[in-house]
Amino acid sequence: MNQFEDMQTFVRIVEAGSITKAAEQLNTAKSAVSKRLSALEKRLAVKLLIRTTRSQTLTDSGSSYYQQCLRIIDDVAEIEANIRNDNCALKGNIKLAAPLSFGLTHLGEALLQFNEIYPEINFDIDFNDRQVDLIEEGFDLAIRISQLADSTLMAKQLTKIHVLLCASPDYLNKHGMPKHPEDLLLNHQRLRYATEPDYWQYINGNNEKKKLKIPTVIRSNNGSFLMNSAIKGKGLIMCPDFLCYKAIRLGQLVPILTNYFLPTEIPAYAVYPENRHLSQRVRKLIDFLNNYFGEKPYWQII
Repeated sequence: MNQFEDMQTFVRIVEAGSITKAAEQLNTAKSAVSKRLSALEKRLAVKLLIRTTRSQTLTDSGSSYYQQCLRIIDDVAEIEANIRNDNCALKGNIKLAAPLSFGLTHLGEALLQFNEIYPEINFDIDFNDRQVDLIEEGFDLAIRISQLADSTLMAKQLTKIHVLLCASPDYLNKHGMPKHPEDLLLNHQRLRYATEPDYWQYINGNNEKKKLKIPTVIRSNNGSFLMNSAIKGKGLIMCPDFLCYKAIRLGQLVPILTNYFLPTEIPAYAVYPENRHLSQRVRKLIDFLNNYFGEKPYWQII
C-alpha cells in the first residue's frame, strides 16, 4: 500500500473532475482508480467525495484532505528537486497549451532550442486558440496573450505584444491613404478576427476615446489567414506585431494612423494553477521563455 500514490491519485481525481478523466490522465483503467479511491476512503474511515453519474463534490473531510495532500506532494517534490542536480531534475513530461499562430510562428522554435539544452524533457503540446481548462485537462501550463481575468491562475509575464492597424500598399493605392480615422468610413473595409469587437477604438486630438464601425469583408478565427488576406489587398487589419513584423519589414504591409490607433500593448503570460506544485522543469521552461522573448522581443516594430 503506497499512501503517497494514494494522495497523488486522489488529487488527480479532484482536479480532473471525475474518476474517468483522472484515469485518462493517469493512463490507467477507470476501475483501478475507483478501487484505489474506495480503499483510501475505507482506510481513512471517512467519505471524501460524493459522486453521482454527472458530478462529484468534495465533503468537508475530502476538502481538508485534498489541501493537506497538496502541501505534502509539494514538499516532497521540492525536497527531491533540491537534492538532485539540475540535469537530473530536468527530466519528464511537460503538457503545454499555446495559441495557434503564436505557437507555430515563435514558440515552436523556442521549445526546440529548450529541448536541445534539456533533451530528456518531453513535450505534449496543444496548439489551439481555445482557452483550455488547465486543471481539468491536466496541463502543466499554458501561454496566453491577453489581460488575465482568471484569479485562480498564477502567471508570469513573458513578453509584450503590440497590435497595429495595417494595410498593404496595393490596398492603400486603391482605397486611398487615410489621414484621419473618420476617413475609414468612406471607402474602406476590414478583416476581422473572430473575437474582435465590431468596432475599432481610437484616440482623437482631445485625448478622447472614439469608436468606428468599419464594414467587415472577411471574418476568421485564424490570424495568419487574415494577415495573408491583408497582404493580398483584401482589407485593413488590426494585427499583432509577432504575426505581421516580417510583412512590415518587407514592405508587404504598412502601419497606418499610428498617431490615433496607438499600438495596443497586450502581455503574453505563462499561466499555471495556483494550487499545483510547479516542477523544476516547468520553472526552467518559464525562465527560458522569459529570457528568449524578453522585454523587447525581436518582432517589435514600434
